[in-house]
Amino acid sequence: MTTRRPGPAALPATRSRPRTDTVAQARAVRLGPRSLAALALVSAVGAAGFVWPLFADPASQLGAHAQDAPWLFAGLLLLLVAVVAATISESGLGPKAVAMLGVLAATGAALRPIGAGTAGIEPMFFLMVLSGRVLGPGFGFVLGAVTMFASALLTGGVGPWLPFQMLAMGWFALGAGLLPGADRLRGRGEVVMLAGYGFGAAFAYGTVMNLAGWPFMGALASGIAYDPHAGLAANLARFLAYCTATSLGWDLGRAVVTVVLTCLLGPAVLKALRRATRRAAFESPVAFEPR
Repeated sequence: MTTRRPGPAALPATRSRPRTDTVAQARAVRLGPRSLAALALVSAVGAAGFVWPLFADPASQLGAHAQDAPWLFAGLLLLLVAVVAATISESGLGPKAVAMLGVLAATGAALRPIGAGTAGIEPMFFLMVLSGRVLGPGFGFVLGAVTMFASALLTGGVGPWLPFQMLAMGWFALGAGLLPGADRLRGRGEVVMLAGYGFGAAFAYGTVMNLAGWPFMGALASGIAYDPHAGLAANLARFLAYCTATSLGWDLGRAVVTVVLTCLLGPAVLKALRRATRRAAFESPVAFEPR
């Protein structure tokens, strides 16, 4: 008795589906109502800490206590950032997301001392942009704040300016997560968009950090220092002159480095981050089967 092997026509036909990246991205942190409220609160207090000199009444006593303001806002911002981190953790920052946060924060903290801020060579900014883009605004805010805190410990940059740096970097990475087309835009268009955002956000970061220190440069006694007795228009003109004279070169260097690294390394880093996000499966519930 002989047996006949089925030929190719007898085998079931299979059709391979084209692989696409237009599926919805998983989010390591889902912002719920409490997380959004806490994030809005810390952002509002932080924004007040940045811009209060421009809107302070010349007749008020705020200028007399200007030297105490950094420590007051530093303590308050640290508490509020801790509240935001705890609330986001409660809303879904699981072990896999914590591991991802630790790896990216350690990488960003290690990148910061490479340029040491010289001429704006700060490669950590492009990593914050790409991480916020892939992992979402909630994760981006936490990552930006934690990375800046870790890098300050690594470089010895702990001071009253640190909470402002943490908040500004959190905004920086959060904004990248809010950019449009997260589930469908890929390729060169996405890289160009991220490079453009990184360029503008690098200038915005330098500007808000100037606001944090500019009111306390009264010893300069020049036409660009903060004048507590001047109005909004006069102090705004002084502030713009201060930014141009002191930080324009650093901000431009930071922006150019961010654009160059995003264009050169962006596609590979985005692909690696998305692959790691798919394998981590942040939104998949963990279940244990009985023996």
